Amino acid sequence: MPSADRGDLAAGLAAAERPVERVLDVGGGTGRAARALARDTNEVPGRDVTVVDASARMLAEARERGLPAVQGDAAALPFRDDSADAVTVVDALHHFPDRDGALAEAKRVLRPGGVLVVRDFDPETLRGRLLVAAERAVGFRSSFDAPDDLAARLERAGLDARVLDRGFAATVVGVEPGAT
Repeated sequence: MPSADRGDLAAGLAAAERPVERVLDVGGGTGRAARALARDTNEVPGRDVTVVDASARMLAEARERGLPAVQGDAAALPFRDDSADAVTVVDALHHFPDRDGALAEAKRVLRPGGVLVVRDFDPETLRGRLLVAAERAVGFRSSFDAPDDLAARLERAGLDARVLDRGFAATVVGVEPGAT
């Protein structure tokens, strides 16, 4: 799975055009990425990281680890408009049944200058092709985007997108325009 290393995530958050204080980890499950970001809070005092996932069982594990957690659908986030400085989606977007809806929701909750950070598998790498085949073999209905295709998808959602890194695990960011 793509690394939830705080360095990889920090590089994505650094693309924000505003201070990043409130982060939503969408599709965050047990909080693997949120824990990496929470460790970063000593360096960024006041940063609030909330795990958002559809699975109550996974969220229970996140709460056991001391993370704030909210049950919700990525395509219908239970947060108000302009309420987050960053949204992260790590090893999850390819599982969302409505990826475009999820990206539209991420854009909706981002404050101007906020950033969406997506870390996912590149299906065009050898390991990525093997992963796609394995997920299909076990019955997952995953849909993967190559990094450039994902960046184009973020652009269509209204974000200023770019690919930060490539490889089996790739990072694509989209910034909500309008920072002053």
